[in-house]
Amino acid sequence: MEYAAEKLNEEKVFKDPVHRYVHVRDKVIWDLIGTKEFQRLRRIKQLGTTFLTFHGAEHSRFNHSLGVYEIIRRIIDNVFEGRPEWDQSERLLSLCAALLHDLGHGPFSHSFEKVFDFDHEEFTQAIILGRTEVNQVLTKVSPDFPTKVAEVIAKTYSSKLVVSLISSQIDADRMDYLQRDAYFTGVSYGHFDMERILRVMRPREDQVVIKHSGMHAVEDYIMSRYQMYWQVYFHPVTRSAEVILTKILHRAKYLYENKYAFQFDPVHFSSFFENKVKLEDYLKLDEAVILYYFQLWEDEEDPILRDLSRRFLNRNLFKYVEFDPAKEYRKLAELSALFKKAGLDPDYYLVVDSSSDLPYDFYRPGEEEERLPIHLLMKNGELRELSRESDIVDAISGKRRTDHKLYYPADFIEDLSSKKNVKKQIRELLEQ
Repeated sequence: MEYAAEKLNEEKVFKDPVHRYVHVRDKVIWDLIGTKEFQRLRRIKQLGTTFLTFHGAEHSRFNHSLGVYEIIRRIIDNVFEGRPEWDQSERLLSLCAALLHDLGHGPFSHSFEKVFDFDHEEFTQAIILGRTEVNQVLTKVSPDFPTKVAEVIAKTYSSKLVVSLISSQIDADRMDYLQRDAYFTGVSYGHFDMERILRVMRPREDQVVIKHSGMHAVEDYIMSRYQMYWQVYFHPVTRSAEVILTKILHRAKYLYENKYAFQFDPVHFSSFFENKVKLEDYLKLDEAVILYYFQLWEDEEDPILRDLSRRFLNRNLFKYVEFDPAKEYRKLAELSALFKKAGLDPDYYLVVDSSSDLPYDFYRPGEEEERLPIHLLMKNGELRELSRESDIVDAISGKRRTDHKLYYPADFIEDLSSKKNVKKQIRELLEQ
């Protein structure tokens, strides 16, 4: 039997807290799950530093990737199959792209990407196309199959419908992570009627559309997404942990570049610090390795690296105040000067963080190329853009909400007993 069509002797299932079961019958999918590159995702948290805010948020990219695959499988096998607009030959490609879409995420994901200026999607494509176990499995389907999977993830594949299943305003990726993240953080915001949405999805040449009768379920989904971003993903305590994490990596990189003698040579980071990262180096670095180095750096001679590592590992995070960079830039300059007088390096201990630096993902039709609007399929066959039919969606469409915080070590400022005047000035400025 041709490998692409080969089925397992019996269906394999993964017990899942969100979808109840993840079903695997295709041999290709089962083999991909068993590759070392996919198994690595067990060692990458889905929500980065969020576990320091919501203690249940210990789930992994592995969990999420299986969930996205399962949603796509349900859409294709239960809704799209047999419909003239759907090309059934794209089934395996869609399933593989869904399963592998997050393959290139690094440890602590977006924080890690910021420090080293990486794009996880580029690494995802590199893993799919490189000398990897994943590539070996995909190549067995056909020599050009890895390229097709990479193109779907890069949003350059010829079928926009296939791309929209994995990357659009209402895609399997978002539908899984909203529910999964809500479950593991223990909040109620991310819940919506996914089963209803799947039932009213319909394939069209360029994208998935939604039957008009399912509009209220989509409204609920969009509001759930909006709330999750502000209540969970942009939580100020999580951002404090991200600030410290990024500053640890910045400090270690700075010390390495300045020939600092580490007690333990950071061999896993060498190629990152030298901007000579090879794929095999990237794949060896996971969150267990990062945390191991943070433990080592707790005992380093450098006081900044030592302190920041201890803060992250022991959850002694920075405090924060509301901050408007456009109006309070003079305050920031004054605080920076006072921090220096107090012996605190403002590059590491006085940090402005903005939520707009993170992937702000509520519905904004047409603002960016990939943000194609959601279309409703009306009874007469006409397509109508969602915000024109929904007052709820219209009320939030196109409105960018930003949030800025100023982070600082409150405990250090309280300990400035020998510099009472400086301490007083810092506190007065922070309380303004």
